[in-house]
Amino acid sequence: MSKRSVIFLTAFCIFGLTFAIVPQKKKRTRKVQKTEDNRVYLIHSDMLSYDQYKNPDAQILNGHVQFKHNGAKLFCDSAHFYEASNSFEAFGNVKMYQGDTLTLFSDYAYYDGNEQMAEARFNVVLTHRKSKLYTDSLNFDRLYNIGYFFEGGKLVDNGSVLTSDWGEYDTKTRMAVFNYDVRLRNKKFYLTSDTLYYDTGKSLAHVIGPSNITSGNSHIYTENGYYNTKTDYSELFGRSVMKDKGKSVIGDSVYYDSKKGTSEAFGNVIYTDSINKNKLTGDYCWYDENTGYAMATKRAVAIDFSQKDSLYMHADTFKIYTFNINTDSVYRKIHAYNHVRAYRIDVQAVCDSLVYNSKDSCMTMYRDPIVWNGNQQLLGEEIKVFMKDSTVNRAHVIGQALSVEQMPDTIHYNQISSKEMLAYFNNGELNEVESIDNVQIIYYPIDDSDSTIIGLNYTETTKMRMFLENRKMKKIWMPKATGTLYPLPQVPPGKFFLQNYAWFDYIRPLDKNDIFNWRPKKGGSEIKPEKRRSAPLQHLKPLEQSSTSSENKKSE
Repeated sequence: MSKRSVIFLTAFCIFGLTFAIVPQKKKRTRKVQKTEDNRVYLIHSDMLSYDQYKNPDAQILNGHVQFKHNGAKLFCDSAHFYEASNSFEAFGNVKMYQGDTLTLFSDYAYYDGNEQMAEARFNVVLTHRKSKLYTDSLNFDRLYNIGYFFEGGKLVDNGSVLTSDWGEYDTKTRMAVFNYDVRLRNKKFYLTSDTLYYDTGKSLAHVIGPSNITSGNSHIYTENGYYNTKTDYSELFGRSVMKDKGKSVIGDSVYYDSKKGTSEAFGNVIYTDSINKNKLTGDYCWYDENTGYAMATKRAVAIDFSQKDSLYMHADTFKIYTFNINTDSVYRKIHAYNHVRAYRIDVQAVCDSLVYNSKDSCMTMYRDPIVWNGNQQLLGEEIKVFMKDSTVNRAHVIGQALSVEQMPDTIHYNQISSKEMLAYFNNGELNEVESIDNVQIIYYPIDDSDSTIIGLNYTETTKMRMFLENRKMKKIWMPKATGTLYPLPQVPPGKFFLQNYAWFDYIRPLDKNDIFNWRPKKGGSEIKPEKRRSAPLQHLKPLEQSSTSSENKKSE
């Protein structure tokens, strides 16, 4: 090529880059829309050359190269500019600035001005506000403000580091999508997932697919959940599981505030304490880990599985209060109300409400409480049950106590009535009963030879102690007593039952599913609490009054 040709071609390239299309004059008859200038402009280059043989379509630029396109500025060490296709390749210290909120750095980039697509490669850093995305391969679509990476990437935002094999980031909505081997880590937790949506503006992560969140001793498993990395607030759906120090919560939806230490769960909720071996279920549960307060309602069930046979207890509402939390003297009170029904194979109970205190392992049943053990029924105005090693140790019936035992023939009943009654158990078996004050007894002695009923023994006394073995009476003790033994054929019609006799087998829970079926007592059979007589109070006369009266007596 001649020297004249080279000079002409160089001049043509330079002036061609700066040439602008002059808009046509507007006609008076109609408006003409202004044509958008979508061309890439070369602003500066230390050197410009042209190689007809190696790259005839490109202008070869070297030294402080700068381009401009639709509000974006692009810098690099060298470039190949393809004016015909409105594109260029940039090499070395490639930098793109879009406004004052977005920068894109890389070692190499290809930019298509028509598609407004930048393909950045090697040591790529996309910075948007306070978020930084690191990768080796990123395509940034300026038309939709979305960056795509497909060979592994790392997003750093607000102290959180998020990595995955593939992902995209929308600078307009500030939403990032990550797929395949997703990992999110910060000082407080570590998250792994298959798919994650992350809103950098709200610091909100949305995981889809099998996901695990670990923070200290706590662990969360979910397949659809939201987690705010700034506020530590979680929203979990689809039977998510939360575990912490031997405790776990499962629900259709679980809301957990880590800063406040509160969790709220809806829909078939299961709270399990594997250390103390108990469980609380319901359609709504609330728990505050700082105060130890918990509440469950809507088909709420408390389950104790510390023994061979589990105890199931249902109430309209359960509330748990914790005292002296985080100390060695911690204890809890469990309130259950209303329509309380409990079932275990060996014991069943019904009452209106109850309170369990772990400090003395005492469960107090209120308003028409009834307890069944085998063929024995125990009731009164109030029943206190004391536990030992999760089994019944003793029971205290206060007010109108009545113990009824159904005989094997199912038509005769041993009965004990008194003001108070104490029952003692050994390995869950009743082995001693003590009745106090106004004791009335109906007892059917049995012939040991043929197990037939001999007659009916009616006794009245002030106190009685009865010892049992294998559910049969072994010995009985009482002070002075009056009684009559009637042969069975000669029992007067009114002597078969005590005045306050009642057999409430129709109320008794039949199995663990029957605890939900509330069956009240028949009208008129409810216990009416007796008013206790208070001790007479002594009224002391004032000192002045007493001295005056004594002086009057002396004067008389």
